[in-house]
Amino acid sequence: MNMIHRIATALGAAALAASAWAQGVLPGPVVSTQWLADNLDKVQVIEIRTDPKTFTSEPEFATTKDGKKVLEEFGGHIPGSRLFAAKELRTQRDIAGNKVSYMLPERAAFEKVVQAVGVLADKPIVLVPEGQKISDFNDAARLYILFKSYADTPVALLDGGMVAWLNEGRPWSKEAPTALTSTWKATTDRFARYVADSPDVAAAMEKKDVQLVDTRSTAMYLGVFKRDYVYAYGHIPGARNVPLDTLFVTRGGAIRLLKPETYRAVFQSLGVDPGKPLITYCNSGNDSSLPWFIASEILGNAQARNFDGSLHQWTLEKRAMNAPVPPAM
Repeated sequence: MNMIHRIATALGAAALAASAWAQGVLPGPVVSTQWLADNLDKVQVIEIRTDPKTFTSEPEFATTKDGKKVLEEFGGHIPGSRLFAAKELRTQRDIAGNKVSYMLPERAAFEKVVQAVGVLADKPIVLVPEGQKISDFNDAARLYILFKSYADTPVALLDGGMVAWLNEGRPWSKEAPTALTSTWKATTDRFARYVADSPDVAAAMEKKDVQLVDTRSTAMYLGVFKRDYVYAYGHIPGARNVPLDTLFVTRGGAIRLLKPETYRAVFQSLGVDPGKPLITYCNSGNDSSLPWFIASEILGNAQARNFDGSLHQWTLEKRAMNAPVPPAM
């Protein structure tokens, strides 16, 4: 009877989760270009750009020998979408006497930016990365964290990003976004649910009850080299290495996400249980945002968090590091 009860409970939870997504229109945390094309009237699209000028520039295409058009110069946006500048995802904070760069904005600052973008409170959001580089998806995942932290508006990411949309010959515009009065407000605060700080990471390192997942390249993990804003070589003691480049493929110039079962196998093969508590980190908190999204949203791990300050903050605070090999320089 206990087994039957557990199965019924699990099925009930799954049904509730599916119902929650259905009520929010979105089919899940990731949507396809076809789904978005079919449901544009039901959602609001927010495009994240490192260079906002591309939002109103014209994309250029080349024609291959077999007559197929391929994107040559990125530009344009999905008609009706809103523009979110990626620079708004990073700020400097004073933490325990250290000036820590690249941090996520605090609640009030984020609310102000979102309102300036013209986001509505009562319409599901689809976040559209540029899609040419994996950093585009990390930016989108960081924005996803903020929306999940501060409101209940359903939100998803577009697989393939704007590059996939353009390559498929779908409609685009170069018109500047029209002014729109925002109704979005930060109505809750779940930031600590999704984001870890350095004391959280220190406790995980000491107690070994939370997995630490280093998402940088293996060379940086081992200590062969480091970024100039990280002040020690190697990795946090006890961390496992799940390099970011194992978590996506590129097709037709567009970044594509993988199937849940593939992600689960990648994590497991690299010594991480994707169903148990974990904290992802990288150099500055950006490159570990998509791995967090994969663990938390795609694989459903409610105990996954991202270390926002990552090794930039960790090494500023002169905390413990392990470098298995001598640096190259």
